[in-house]
Amino acid sequence: MKPEIIGLVPWLATAPGQCLLQWERQQFEEALSDVFGYHALQLGLPQLPALASNRMPHQWLALGGDLVGMPDSDPLQGKGPTPEAVHQASLLLHSAALPFAENALDLVVLPHTLELSEDPHATLREVERVLMPEGRVVISGLNPASLWGFKQRRSRWLARWGVGQLFLPEQGDFIGYWRLRDWLRLLGFEVESARFGVYRPALSHARWLDRFAWMDRAGARWWPIFGAVYFVVAVKRVRGMRLIEPVRREPGRRPAVAVAVRRQAGVGGQDAPCDNLQRLGQGS
Repeated sequence: MKPEIIGLVPWLATAPGQCLLQWERQQFEEALSDVFGYHALQLGLPQLPALASNRMPHQWLALGGDLVGMPDSDPLQGKGPTPEAVHQASLLLHSAALPFAENALDLVVLPHTLELSEDPHATLREVERVLMPEGRVVISGLNPASLWGFKQRRSRWLARWGVGQLFLPEQGDFIGYWRLRDWLRLLGFEVESARFGVYRPALSHARWLDRFAWMDRAGARWWPIFGAVYFVVAVKRVRGMRLIEPVRREPGRRPAVAVAVRRQAGVGGQDAPCDNLQRLGQGS
């Protein structure tokens, strides 16, 4: 018997999926409440309102048909956007071809977007193009170097013999944290902050997950990089750019001009300042 394949959206309704969403929702709320600007974009995952705490006047939720596992598209069954997804989304697009000009956005949020994209490299390059200098990209993703990631690899190994059941969604390619940092560095991003969360064992029942809630506090202290999910905030840096402010002059003041005064030897070999001033007054 083959293992059951679960999509991301149905998996988020399970007990571990709700635990994950609760932690991510808190991280987005804390990280984006003080990010200022005018234009913000969330690409994918309408189940997580990542921009809820942000105060930018122009915000969009975009769903991409190339994002495997998203509710607006199912490439395996050939389905198009559902009415619910169309109602929630402001834009329907391809994640590697965003309909924005260069340097147009102040903030782009990617909740599990890269790991579900058909071409995560192209998606990240497109995000770099539309972000303005000093703009921010916020990324969340499942960490393969965790207890949850280990159970997923074990389940895939057992799936070769037709036994077991996958713990995490089958769709998508889980991107490691250090691999993501290399991608960001190559595109000119600087990682501003990185966090890990959800250190509980890979359990399917809410009661057992609650019993191991103490591991979230212990894991953040003793094994911080092995959380089930990571949260990264990166800033787009433009090398060599320098802002030059205009020169401001105070009104009513004229610039000082140096006046050359002819010196004349006086008595005792010293100058006679009175004679020089008299000649300047006479125009000599």
